[in-house]
Amino acid sequence: MTIKIWKSLLVILLFTTGVFAIPKAEKKALVDLYESTNGDGWKTSWNLVTKVSKWDGVVIEDNHVVAITLFNNNLTGVLPSSIGDLKYLKILNLAFNTIEGQLPVGLFQLTNLEVLRLGKNKLQGAIPNEIGALKKLEHLDLYHNNISGALPEVLGSLSRLRVISLSDNRIEGKLPESISSLSNLERLELSENNLMGDLPKNLSALQGLKILAIANNSFSNKFPSEILKMQNLEVLQIQKNNFEVNFLADFSSTASSLVVFDFDGKTNVSYSKRNLKDLYLDSNTRTAKAKFEDEEEKN
Repeated sequence: MTIKIWKSLLVILLFTTGVFAIPKAEKKALVDLYESTNGDGWKTSWNLVTKVSKWDGVVIEDNHVVAITLFNNNLTGVLPSSIGDLKYLKILNLAFNTIEGQLPVGLFQLTNLEVLRLGKNKLQGAIPNEIGALKKLEHLDLYHNNISGALPEVLGSLSRLRVISLSDNRIEGKLPESISSLSNLERLELSENNLMGDLPKNLSALQGLKILAIANNSFSNKFPSEILKMQNLEVLQIQKNNFEVNFLADFSSTASSLVVFDFDGKTNVSYSKRNLKDLYLDSNTRTAKAKFEDEEEKN
């Protein structure tokens, strides 16, 4: 009986003394994030002397940090390299802030990450090959930053990706062929970059794709007419590129699911699609970002 009592007292002691708190490395990573992004100036700040579970935007499960959501919270500065110590992190949403600098190497050590939202910041540099380590990633949002360089081929190995939102950056080069293997992809948003050349031939294999926004780049040659036959494609924005216009000849008989179509080429084709609610054929580009900023989406 005495042994049972001692065991019970030990359990109570463990809870009350905080043994089950998050690991020190994870707490330090959070404090580093706070300090490197001017936490005192956030709209909703953290009281560092209270329990981490009380910190706004931080979610803890099984004594580990699994989510950080500081959307539109006036973060300024850079991301700390120690962010890679948040090994159990699934959601990182720091969109609509003023974070600068390059993407830290530690970011690509977050192998449990499912949602990465860093859109509408001032990040720069290229997306490194190390992104290939994020095998569980479903949502990649780096929209409206200063990301440059070419898209790595390894991006096509992230088979769980549903959203790639990279519009309004300075990304250059060709769209990797490997993108065509992302069978779960629903949104591919690459407008307002410096991409060039042909679109991947097998892009139409992405049968779950709902949004293809590639406006204001330098894509050229023949636009794959097979894309118009994609059964789930609802939004197609391809204006301000260098595509030949002959692919539009059978537009009215093939684009069965499109409800938004933006193109700026001269054509005499008749557009009578019953589903097409938003047709834009003009040289004055309206950008995909105006429609899909997701300003209210927090996850």
